[in-house]
Amino acid sequence: MVVTGRTMDWMVPVHTNLWAFPAGLKREGAAGTNSLTWTSKYGSVISAAYDAATADGMNEKGLVANILYLSSAGYPARDASKPGLSLAGWAQYVLDNFATVSEAVDALRNEPFQVVEPPLPGGFAATLHLSISDAAGDSAVFEYLGGKLVIHHGDKYQVMTNEPSYDQQLALNEYWKDIGGSVMLPGTERAADRFVRASYYLSQLSQTSDKVEAVAAMFSVMRNVSVPMGITKPGAPNLAPTLWRTVSDQKNLVYYFDATGSPNVFWVDLAKFNFAAGQPTLKLDVDHGEIQSGDATPNFKPAGEFNFIPAKS
Repeated sequence: MVVTGRTMDWMVPVHTNLWAFPAGLKREGAAGTNSLTWTSKYGSVISAAYDAATADGMNEKGLVANILYLSSAGYPARDASKPGLSLAGWAQYVLDNFATVSEAVDALRNEPFQVVEPPLPGGFAATLHLSISDAAGDSAVFEYLGGKLVIHHGDKYQVMTNEPSYDQQLALNEYWKDIGGSVMLPGTERAADRFVRASYYLSQLSQTSDKVEAVAAMFSVMRNVSVPMGITKPGAPNLAPTLWRTVSDQKNLVYYFDATGSPNVFWVDLAKFNFAAGQPTLKLDVDHGEIQSGDATPNFKPAGEFNFIPAKS
């Protein structure tokens, strides 16, 4: 089994709904002058923010992409001679175009486009980093720091949180390994502390081929590092309650969704979709109190494709 878990933590609602995109969609990068364009090679199921950004999702090859807040991110100055891509479409570009982490790393390390910051609702900066993982267990983290792309690639990179930059996250985790492990783990809602807890509890999970056990185990870790309602810190939009959790079963292509305000975990079976080019885009509404349970795949309805939040041109 290979599974990826993720929590979405934010100080205001991000109005998430789920979408199923077929292959063959013509995309536009919403970056103003010389926006990147592409046609999707693979279908995917994603969790959207504001129905205008891909926050999390899995494609039909078992590749998972997640964007998380990173306040220290710094992107290169816009060069309109290069195609531009709004950060709202960064994860979707990966899901649309690649089947494995290695394939994505090989393509993106050459920076064939520039990522460009869109303004987020609420006035927050769209400073983000990207994690990806595939059905073989490979992983990579992409960050822009001081205008430079930094990539951490390898199956040893199994946990990522919002702060600080990834090299510092790894260093802090090594410190905590040295001083106590299970004897003493940091217990606050700070991202660095949650990284340490997630890393430790992940290391304690048994390897299994049982999909029920694997998904349950991952949810148990995600709930341990979730942030309770009521936790906020002015100026730190990511130091905030957990709004939802996902677990992606990358071998069986099942995407699980757990909203904090819902009584049920539900799932989406990608094998039940027809992702061929020409099929309609589908949407599952969960933002207005709709209660889903069990296999929600049949509840998706046709919907017009959304546009990414436009970036500063």
